[in-house]
Amino acid sequence: MPGNVVRFIAGSTLVLTAACGGTTAAETGKPVVDAAFFPLQWLAEKVGGADVTVEGLTKPGVEPHDLELTPQQVAGVAKASLVVYVKGVQPAVDEAVAQHAADRGFDAATAVPKIDAPHDEHAGEEEEHGHEELVYDPHIWLDPSRMATLATALGGRLAEVDPAHEAAYKERAKKTAAELGDLDFKMATGLMRCANRTIVTAHTAFGYLANRYKLDQVGIGGIDPDAEPSPARLAEAARIAKEEKVTTIFTEELVSPKVAEVLASEVGAKTAVLNPLESPPQGGDYISGMTANLTALRTALGCQ
Repeated sequence: MPGNVVRFIAGSTLVLTAACGGTTAAETGKPVVDAAFFPLQWLAEKVGGADVTVEGLTKPGVEPHDLELTPQQVAGVAKASLVVYVKGVQPAVDEAVAQHAADRGFDAATAVPKIDAPHDEHAGEEEEHGHEELVYDPHIWLDPSRMATLATALGGRLAEVDPAHEAAYKERAKKTAAELGDLDFKMATGLMRCANRTIVTAHTAFGYLANRYKLDQVGIGGIDPDAEPSPARLAEAARIAKEEKVTTIFTEELVSPKVAEVLASEVGAKTAVLNPLESPPQGGDYISGMTANLTALRTALGCQ
């Protein structure tokens, strides 16, 4: 009898926890996709269309790296049909998937070729904290060609979750991949002939963009946007900016621009925003955000 009581109490606790969580497929009649942050949410909505319910785990204007999941969100992850995330960006999401949705998690980084995490000999202990075991750069979404590959892979995963709408998922994935291919071509041609190819950024988020379009990235901060850069790192960034005659130091919308502004003043440059698109751009989507980045880069680099 006591054992039955224990099992009843445990089961009731699970029901109550789940009741506080996100939407379920049973409630909507559609698969529920939890997307870790903006670019993945945008892609899930494009590929999933009206056949899925997409819920974003990171609110607009919130720095994704800082995300702490509420108990309700964790319960939502446990019930989701699919959780789309990038391992290494948000430790809270990584943990929730590992504990509650290991068989339903889709690590987008597994779908595309990755580049190594940037190594910085000038990084201090604080800069490396939280990313010391990360061997690859997680910012895969800043390369439209990789996003196109990811769109195709996501269409396949959604078809596995919901075979009844397989054709629709794959058709939308194909269309989205084509749109991203057009964006990739636009960026490649727009950055082909530039007076300068060095970009100095607030943190080292643009490795995939630089790799794709043959630019050289110099990050003031490391891969973690919250970590304070060491004096040695600042000095090195200033040295390179002067040597390469950099005219613009790039800031971000979700990160304080103070350090970048000080560096810009020191090297005689101006500042401009280069958006890592970890949150929706104001009044736009992924493609418009990347197009705005292209405009900013062309101006800063003196592209023809």
